[in-house]
Amino acid sequence: MRKILFIAVLLPLLGAAGWWYFRETPLPNYGPAYREYAYVPNGKSNTVSVIDLRTFELAKTITVGAEPTGIAANSQKNEIYVVNSGSSNVSVIDAEKNMVVATIGVHGRPYYIDVAKDGRRAYVANSGSDNVSVIDLETRDVVGNVRVGSKPGLARISPDGSSVVVSNRGDNTVSVIDASSLRVRATLPVCEQPEDIAILPDSSKAFVACSGSSQVASIALAHSKTGDGANDRLLALIDVGRTPVSLALKPDGGELIVCDFDSDSISLIETGNDEVGNSALVGEHPARALVTRDNSRLYTSNFGSNSVAVYDIEAGRRIATMEAGSRPEGLALSQDERYLLVLDTQAGDVTVIQRRNPRKLEPSEYSLLTMIPVGLQPNGIVVKAFMVSEAVKKK
Repeated sequence: MRKILFIAVLLPLLGAAGWWYFRETPLPNYGPAYREYAYVPNGKSNTVSVIDLRTFELAKTITVGAEPTGIAANSQKNEIYVVNSGSSNVSVIDAEKNMVVATIGVHGRPYYIDVAKDGRRAYVANSGSDNVSVIDLETRDVVGNVRVGSKPGLARISPDGSSVVVSNRGDNTVSVIDASSLRVRATLPVCEQPEDIAILPDSSKAFVACSGSSQVASIALAHSKTGDGANDRLLALIDVGRTPVSLALKPDGGELIVCDFDSDSISLIETGNDEVGNSALVGEHPARALVTRDNSRLYTSNFGSNSVAVYDIEAGRRIATMEAGSRPEGLALSQDERYLLVLDTQAGDVTVIQRRNPRKLEPSEYSLLTMIPVGLQPNGIVVKAFMVSEAVKKK
């Protein structure tokens, strides 16, 4: 049945000639020591699916805790961290072996995890116990539990490692934790139902999407490398479209993209002056956005129209819309950014879209490559690329 549905979706998009072209397109030769995997937690299967991005095949299914939700990769070591909301713990996956090597208990109903840039600590907001667990990733121990506001959804560490910003959905506040002392520096009233968080590369500002009030809060962070020494403070409440659910920051930090779920649009905020510079319709119920490293392209997953939109940032317009599976949400790019991975939450698979020629600007540069089945209710995706040790390579 899955094969029949796959062909029914694929053929109208590619046509017979396109189908055989992509079947015969050789994959790059990465070398024997290179590994690149996508990891997908499956909330109703209690598993993580591992996709080999050298072959675009399901490589392994790893059993983790109950109701896995959030997932993150360590940039400094070959480890993946999976938050298990149902069992209130974190599974540590060794990416070279693709197996669970540790389980770390946290507090009630965690959903997401964020890892510091230096790879030494991770932060987990526990929505059921109103605190943030701080994990030492070297010892794999919880070194602190910091009390914050009501029902914290997300804790995000700043790039300079000095501040942890926490969105408290239950009382419409944001807590700012000093990462050195593990004490709350400030509790700031913001807008209704704060959720997703983005922090500028220089750690001077944080932005928080408030889905209940159609606003984004701009917050100055006191102890950043380029800060002015003032207190953490609310700078502005920026009006955007209805139900802003997620944020994506351009790598250069100049613009912030807001997915306005119930407006079928994105808002582009100029981070220097906290103003909306542009907005655009992208598709029904955009859920997630992702920007390429060169700041040129923006991808949005359109949850309501089962599609992905491609937006040219410089031109200020949408240049392509591609079909995906049912209820697409999470997005990730392969290391070389030739492949866009789209997480289809209802279909239980990952759509792989190939960008054939990055120099072209017309829609024909994008085509569907394949669809890979994963588990039940997939709800996150992260890519890890690395070179394995000689001992692992020989196995």
